[in-house]
Amino acid sequence: MDTDPPAAEPLPADRQPVIIAARRTPVCRSNGALKDLRAHQLLAPVLRQLLAESHVSPDGVADVVIGNAVGGGGNVARFALLEASLPVSVPGLTVDRQCGSGLDAIVMAARLVAAGGNPVYLAGGVESISTAPLRAYRNDDGEPDFFSRARFVPPSFGDPDMGVAAENVAARFAVGRDRQDAFALASHQRAVIAARDGLFEGEITPLETASGTVSKDDGPRPGLNAAVLKRFPPAFVRGGTVTAGNSCFDADAASAVVITSLQRARELGAADGLLVLATETAGVDPELLGIGAAVAAERLLAGAGITAASVGLVEFNEAFAAQALACLDHLGIDPYRANADGGALALGHAYGASGAVLVARLLAQARASGKEGQLALALISIAGGMGTAALLRYETIS
Repeated sequence: MDTDPPAAEPLPADRQPVIIAARRTPVCRSNGALKDLRAHQLLAPVLRQLLAESHVSPDGVADVVIGNAVGGGGNVARFALLEASLPVSVPGLTVDRQCGSGLDAIVMAARLVAAGGNPVYLAGGVESISTAPLRAYRNDDGEPDFFSRARFVPPSFGDPDMGVAAENVAARFAVGRDRQDAFALASHQRAVIAARDGLFEGEITPLETASGTVSKDDGPRPGLNAAVLKRFPPAFVRGGTVTAGNSCFDADAASAVVITSLQRARELGAADGLLVLATETAGVDPELLGIGAAVAAERLLAGAGITAASVGLVEFNEAFAAQALACLDHLGIDPYRANADGGALALGHAYGASGAVLVARLLAQARASGKEGQLALALISIAGGMGTAALLRYETIS
């Protein structure tokens, strides 16, 4: 495989963003093992462990940038960093780009590093769907009108529910039921094998709950097979192809990274990391929101002067098999090259955390492969008709 570097050279060392550590919690089904932990309680242990393993002084953190999609407001980034015992002098910023929030928080931190000054940021995402507040519009009479999800675009743009949008993508890009089911099954099988082989252990921060320690993802299903998947009926559109079996499930999780300049990483004694070479966010038709990641990645790769074949590691958020397959087909990436250890179809989708989980997975995979200069791509489609992608490169530092 061609692993030539992008045409664009990295920035000077004092402005080149590099991710030197990444952690995540277990990803667990909503209203399951992590149902009693609120968002700040999911995230705080991750922040503490990142500081400890990267040898960053808590008072040396310039900011904590965290994505969150369905929380109650109040700046969960600030809440979590104080819960993690960072000093009051450290600020926090919470960003919302729905499913892309975690990856976009890392992108934002990378751009701040590129602005100069050799800062250190903690960036990522968190979602506690289990404890998310009830939300309501206020009617004219002042009474609440509760809703299950916010509107993403004006009604004139369609604003489809996620499952309906996945059906739209399946139909537009001719992604059939058999392909979707096969892709979903492969995701579970890969995640089961990865868990069995201990591939997730080095990236997971265990969490303490009232019921005990939670240290493993609970989504992958060892007993799943093609016959079981075939029995699932269409979940969103009569006669459709998108089912509960080839769709992700809602999950609770947190994930974050330490990102700084290459120069500062050397001063900290970091051994290796992922250089952030380029990022891109794109808008698409909200009716086909699942294709957003492909459009963002297409622009990203073209701007970097490389082809998809040059990318060795790919992590894509599998909200639905239909949209994952459509995006990877569009980019010319063999779907089975992506998500080497399974994706959200098996692990679950923790909305604001999912984009950061992709980066944690890429750093773990890059370290396991040990291939100097290997390119990695994280990409995620976003509600409302958007997508974000980030191009990374694994390098030794010290």
